[in-house]
Amino acid sequence: MTQVTVWNEFRHERDSEVVADVYPDGIHAVIADALADAGFETRTATLDDPEHGLTEEVLDDTDVLTWWGHAAHDEVRDEIVDRVHERVLDGMGLLVLHSGHYSKIFTRLMGTSCSLKWREAAETERLWVVEPSHPIADGLGEYIEIDDAEMYGERFDIPAPDTLVFTSWFEGGEVFRSGCCYRRGNGRVFYFRPGHETYPVYHDEAIQQVLANAVEWAAPGDGPTPEFGNADPIEDIDESDDRTVH
Repeated sequence: MTQVTVWNEFRHERDSEVVADVYPDGIHAVIADALADAGFETRTATLDDPEHGLTEEVLDDTDVLTWWGHAAHDEVRDEIVDRVHERVLDGMGLLVLHSGHYSKIFTRLMGTSCSLKWREAAETERLWVVEPSHPIADGLGEYIEIDDAEMYGERFDIPAPDTLVFTSWFEGGEVFRSGCCYRRGNGRVFYFRPGHETYPVYHDEAIQQVLANAVEWAAPGDGPTPEFGNADPIEDIDESDDRTVH
């Protein structure tokens, strides 16, 4: 069974009554429960846990890590980022959610600032499925409509995605690349935009379906493990033929 670790900064829910009303047990609890209902084995981890809850043992036992952060990106210790980065390159899937675009792990994997435009006005978001054949879009309609959303607008300073699954349109007129797939090393990375802390986005069944589909897509597969370094030849080589250029 796919093992998912749901990581959350878990600061807004404790500092703001507005956020606590929407996510009384934390954003991570809602996401973990939804993924458990979808058939995944889930655990949660937060910023203030020892080693941010991301010990070597936890990460070694994690197939897919989901990441939500906003106000305390700088508090994530660099050695933990190194640890997560190594696991992604080794094959662990990573789902970066909403304001996690500014997280240390995402900016490192992207190699860019990951900056964007934003506006908090509780406006409608229409999340268009632009790659309906992709596994992350399985079971969805042509679009998902979110009544109250924080706007993220282009330009989004990221590398061109390997595959773009979702594009958002906002009531104020902006558009945004909202569902971006990447490969980094042996790992699959998916950035998914919806999810502001004061709006009940993660309670939405369609959003939960996207997250479940994304976990399934990002989980390590059974393909061959690549080998690096000096390699023995597959076929015999005639070493008597001196091809050295003098």
